[in-house]
Amino acid sequence: MNAQAELSRPGAAPGARSFNDAGVRLGKAILRNRKATIGLALLLLITFVALFPGLIAPYDPHAAIFDQQIGPSSGHILGTTQVGEDVFSQLIYGTRLTLIITVVVGAITTIVAVLIGVTAAYIGGMADGTLSLLTDIFLIVPTLPLLIVLSTYLEGSGTVAIIAVLCLTGWAFGARQLRSQALSIRNKDFLESARVRGERRPYIILVEILPNMLSLVVANFLGSAVYTVATAAGLQFLGLGNSGEITWGTMLHFAQQNGALESGNVFWALAPGAAVALLGTSFALLNYAFDEITNPALRPARRRRGKSPA
Repeated sequence: MNAQAELSRPGAAPGARSFNDAGVRLGKAILRNRKATIGLALLLLITFVALFPGLIAPYDPHAAIFDQQIGPSSGHILGTTQVGEDVFSQLIYGTRLTLIITVVVGAITTIVAVLIGVTAAYIGGMADGTLSLLTDIFLIVPTLPLLIVLSTYLEGSGTVAIIAVLCLTGWAFGARQLRSQALSIRNKDFLESARVRGERRPYIILVEILPNMLSLVVANFLGSAVYTVATAAGLQFLGLGNSGEITWGTMLHFAQQNGALESGNVFWALAPGAAVALLGTSFALLNYAFDEITNPALRPARRRRGKSPA
């Protein structure tokens, strides 16, 4: 009877509206949170640089036509490399591939985490046990040694290999979080209503469950992006990427290999390191908005701090 009453309400299963409402809440949270706004502005700036590097970089990043290992000057604001390439141009052009790796890995690991975590929680039974066991295995495996072994085996394969390695090792923590959240809403009335209507499992998961977990899904993507920025740069710094590709990590590798700090060409090493930190910071700052949504207790606490005592 309750299910029938639920079905008779107008808009009882508004999947699209659920996503829209969740998106509006996320947008308002970002605009209310100064740190999140700064993070979004930084990310948009980095995205613009990645999309239009030719508008900013003064030279071809592969053009080895300048004096070697010179420090900052009017013609080369970050100096040149060991073969005479402009460091600033490499920094600008390296933004695109670095951002592509970050976004692709963050998106793929989030999708895998959603598929495994939410599916395990909703279906339950043997499927839940099997998927949870798989998640636990990837959680307890030492990540850094596994990354190094896999990257060494695929050394020289380039961006695709880095993305594959990071996706393989980066989904488990998010899957565990999403499973816990999905378990808490698995028996809610609106899901019972969808079952009574005869909706299939994929519809219930995608249209009924995920809109109620949107903030956690986005937070999982942001957390994965922060992890990817640092880890990908670290692997490339160790020389496990493709040395022919220009990323911030490969710039750090060549700067270290050629003694940039010892020779006084410090910006060759400091600039890509600062860029990695800036990109990671932009994703981390955005997380403040999603913390506010996933933990409602933060909202009144912030308002109380903003008020003067009576």
